[in-house]
Amino acid sequence: MIHPLLHLVATKPHLLSDHVHAYSELISAEVGKTTKRWVSTAVLYGAAAFLLLLGLIFSGIALMLLAIVPPDDMYAPWLLIAVPLVPLAAGVFCFFKAKADPKETAFQTIKEQLKTDAAMLREVGAAA
Repeated sequence: MIHPLLHLVATKPHLLSDHVHAYSELISAEVGKTTKRWVSTAVLYGAAAFLLLLGLIFSGIALMLLAIVPPDDMYAPWLLIAVPLVPLAAGVFCFFKAKADPKETAFQTIKEQLKTDAAMLREVGAAA
């Protein structure tokens, strides 16, 4: 006796082509989503590195200004702390945002679809 899946493929091959087409669309969507997430993470890490470096440069400038000009003679000495603190805080935020775990792993939808299809094939095979 012929397996029901082989019988279906032999009698209605367009169903197989529709299924393969749906898989290709699913893979395309997953690749796009995963690529977007990787690019976003890379941009966040790059921004974090740039902002942390900028904060360190501003901190060095503030220390040099503090060494040259006494705080009593400065108009707004609090800026020596505030200016480096802004990019440092933004850099730390970008770093932790990039490091955060994604809600789902790469190609999660494809893995779930393959499991569903395998379960369906096992069910059809057991019924035959």
